[in-house]
Amino acid sequence: MAERRRPADALKLLARDEEDLAVISAILQDALIPVSEMAYLPDEKRFVLVANRFRWEAPADRPRENRERRLTGLSVGNVTAVRRRGFSPGDPDRILALLALRRVGSALQLDFAAGASIRLETGEILCHLDDLSEPWPTRWQPRHPL
Repeated sequence: MAERRRPADALKLLARDEEDLAVISAILQDALIPVSEMAYLPDEKRFVLVANRFRWEAPADRPRENRERRLTGLSVGNVTAVRRRGFSPGDPDRILALLALRRVGSALQLDFAAGASIRLETGEILCHLDDLSEPWPTRWQPRHPL
């Protein structure tokens, strides 16, 4: 089997505290995540997802036609329960737009547009973010009203 080459500018991050988590949240802001690309693995106490994320870390002065997206994996460890609000895991074709990943009490919460959310019960912050693909061009940059 051929070994997968890691792109030179690929991110690989670990979050163990709220400051680290804020960095991962900023990187994943506006990521598009199909419901079919999220899974809770109870035997491993892990929640995983694959996101199509906008590359916020790319230079902002790039021309619109040179902006990029890429596939990124997120793994959250020590998860004992998952609660979903505003969507069903039985709707695999639905795509959610991530707004933020944050600590809420003893849980981590993923907040999505249109009021959807996922609450991951975990006693600690243990998140791994890993870029999985080469970037590809997009003309659309997410925008938020002030």
